[in-house]
Amino acid sequence: MKQRDSAPTMKDVAREAGVALGTVSKVFNDIPVGEDYRKRVEEAARRLGYQVNSYARGLKTNRTCSVALILPDITHPFFSALAQGVCSALAARGYRTILSITAYDPEAEQKCIQMVRQNKVDGIIGLTYNPELDIDPRLPYVSIDRYFSPSVPCVASDNFGGGQLAAEKLLELGCTRPLFLRIGSRVPGESDKRGDGFESVFRQRGMVCAALRLNDEDGLEPIRDFLAGHMGGGRLDFDGIFCVNDALAVRVRNFLTALGLRVPEDVQLIGFDGLRHFATGDFYCSTIVQPVGRLAETGVDMLLREDRSNLPSLVCLPVTYAPGGTTKE
Repeated sequence: MKQRDSAPTMKDVAREAGVALGTVSKVFNDIPVGEDYRKRVEEAARRLGYQVNSYARGLKTNRTCSVALILPDITHPFFSALAQGVCSALAARGYRTILSITAYDPEAEQKCIQMVRQNKVDGIIGLTYNPELDIDPRLPYVSIDRYFSPSVPCVASDNFGGGQLAAEKLLELGCTRPLFLRIGSRVPGESDKRGDGFESVFRQRGMVCAALRLNDEDGLEPIRDFLAGHMGGGRLDFDGIFCVNDALAVRVRNFLTALGLRVPEDVQLIGFDGLRHFATGDFYCSTIVQPVGRLAETGVDMLLREDRSNLPSLVCLPVTYAPGGTTKE
């Protein structure tokens, strides 16, 4: 094939495919044409090495083929796994991801919302911590794990069901003195339902379930002190602990070890998230596993749906239990 002196144009593609220039334009701008025409244009573009100018197409269609993903942090394994899932799901649909790390800053989260109003992205998927976040109901926006209102679709794991699953597993493994531990944001979110689900199982059985709920600014010392204060005769008052996430479960395991207790022989422990060691792929602890891939896929699907008028306000995806060495399987 003769080497070209310049990049191929749409006219070159039309000539190669044997179709009108307008047909090529329709194909590249996702306007319906006959299947035969579409294939001829795409094959001609491949042969010539033609690349669609996404920026120019965006100017014509008022679309950027870009979606903003708002996350508070990227060092946490759950957030990084979610980012990977969203990026992959968007790329499969021909979209780019603009990642915005806000460090839990409410103002930074609100600035990201402005990007859509300025037509810099086609929509936003956000896992945010700003309770006053101003979201225009006409804005293409999907929230992850935080319900705002019926007009803002939210995708989350079944947090309440996950808490119930943890309780049922501890009961199955012989625990009779349960404890729920939580440390997290002051901003209400779907993850708050984990403890509610856990406690509901014991309440239905007429059993007492202790709980300690703290905010991030309280730090971990109160949990260490709480556990130490419930030691007597070399035994902890609790034999089964459910932590709001795996990160807390790992720290609690260290606290228990420092108190001379064995996990899982003396105390069984379950976390939430399904985080795995980077090197081995093993779970950090026995855990309720979030379907991170499905969270990402569902969020992207809801955001890019042509007709968003009938989107559900909240989609809860099922979770599963996985043993990870901190329970007596």
